[in-house]
Amino acid sequence: MIRHREDLIAGPIINLVAARGEVTDAAWERIEPLLPQADGRGRPWRDHRQVVNGVLWRLRTGAPWRDLPQRYGPWRPFTSGSPRWEADGTWARLLKHVQVRDDAMDRVEWTVAVDSTINRAHQHAAGARKRGQQAKDNLEDPGRSQARQALGRSRGGLTTKVHLAVDGRGLPLSIVLTPGNVNDATAFTQVLNEICIPRIVTGRPRTTPTRVLGDKAYSSRAIRHLLRRRGITATIPERRDQIANRRRRGNLGGRPPVFDTEVYRDRNVVERCFSRLKQFRAIATRFDKLATRYRAGVILVSLILWLRESTR
Repeated sequence: MIRHREDLIAGPIINLVAARGEVTDAAWERIEPLLPQADGRGRPWRDHRQVVNGVLWRLRTGAPWRDLPQRYGPWRPFTSGSPRWEADGTWARLLKHVQVRDDAMDRVEWTVAVDSTINRAHQHAAGARKRGQQAKDNLEDPGRSQARQALGRSRGGLTTKVHLAVDGRGLPLSIVLTPGNVNDATAFTQVLNEICIPRIVTGRPRTTPTRVLGDKAYSSRAIRHLLRRRGITATIPERRDQIANRRRRGNLGGRPPVFDTEVYRDRNVVERCFSRLKQFRAIATRFDKLATRYRAGVILVSLILWLRESTR
């Protein structure tokens, strides 16, 4: 009798947990038509929604694939099916589709904030397999393999830095990975170039925000000149050493850059975006050996953030 009563109590709890963090019906209607379709050859494909929910469960918990709950089916197909969608650009294509639709409805706010966050890499993230020429290069320079996989060694160990450009709502527009010991300013150009939202009908893709918000790490003459050349308003505070150097030079130091303190307050949207991304433990701590696989996880979580915002 005791076992029977425990089973009755455990039943509804399992049902409640099963739906936590999974794709909603409204979000699934948006992305289902864009997923790969079976061509009738080979074994029948597993239900796509089950696959997506299984990948999200792993990203949310940070657990190994072997610990995948039974409701998602065997864990082995996930180690081949999920990387295949990553390689053919399925995750990126889904994110791009949601961005294009929101931009067509004038929901995207083009006051863009940029920043980066350092995520600690687990010991399982090191030691990616090297093949061919890469293996020969790594024998000559062992640090080259880590840099190729966006791993940098600092005082705290191996880390990966995630650079983001988010719109005014705090939703990612571009995602760039670098080793954790790379300066933010060196990756700014790549982050800006990654912003590209195609038009639904005709016209060039939207690649230029109206304003860029950044902290003092992006205060450099090269970045300000790049933004000025593209017609983008910069809201970036000066560093103390730059202010002192300009004042020391007197009239030759030039005028200080325009800085709007009220607008700069909106830069917190990128910090909030990092906080939402790091609610997924496999993003807050990197377990993936390959940078492409880790970036695919960041893209999928970003897709979920866009879907939550657009299906409200």
